[in-house]
Amino acid sequence: MIIEIQNTLVSMDIITEEFCCDLNACKGKCCIIGDAGAPLKLDEVLELENVLDETWESLSASAQATIDKQGVAYTDEEGDLVTSIVNGKDCVFTYYDDITLTETDNNGEKKTTTVCNCCLCATEKAFREGRTTWCKPVSCALYPIRVKTLKNGMEALSYHQWDICADARKKGRELHLPVYKFLREPLIRRFGEDWYDELCLVAEEIQKNGLISEEQA
Repeated sequence: MIIEIQNTLVSMDIITEEFCCDLNACKGKCCIIGDAGAPLKLDEVLELENVLDETWESLSASAQATIDKQGVAYTDEEGDLVTSIVNGKDCVFTYYDDITLTETDNNGEKKTTTVCNCCLCATEKAFREGRTTWCKPVSCALYPIRVKTLKNGMEALSYHQWDICADARKKGRELHLPVYKFLREPLIRRFGEDWYDELCLVAEEIQKNGLISEEQA
């Protein structure tokens, strides 16, 4: 089922499926597994170039050398513009560090854990530290949602299921956290508050019709 919201087409799965990244389990695999970099729009290449100064010291020597040689992006075998990668896998904007996560369980109790040697995003780090005003490519920020521009100019949002995100789907089900709520911040950043509020209203209507649980809506 497809839902139209303000000139965008939204797959029903984005409302009914549950998802929550589990860095304890995956340690950021989505940034380092695959045969190409993250899909980019042309204007995002410029954004990546603009944040280079603020992210450079976080990048590995190999990533810096790759950027010096071919830039922040390249065109892959399918003709798509993607971020440059190191050793055929790591996005050049990844870095590794230990992070401390504080999460609230279903009983309302907070639990703190340390994830060692986690793969993280240098552009997101700079953004969250207030050193830049741009976070990261849409394809990264909105995953597992994928956005495609149609021939008529409309954008279609679909839910992508990747085997390496099995733990995220499991955690989402445990927390009763639908995809659209997990991605609230990047969805608002991309489409705006009004668009997101309308999506939430649609989710409530779907819940009233019994297609999703009250916890999800």
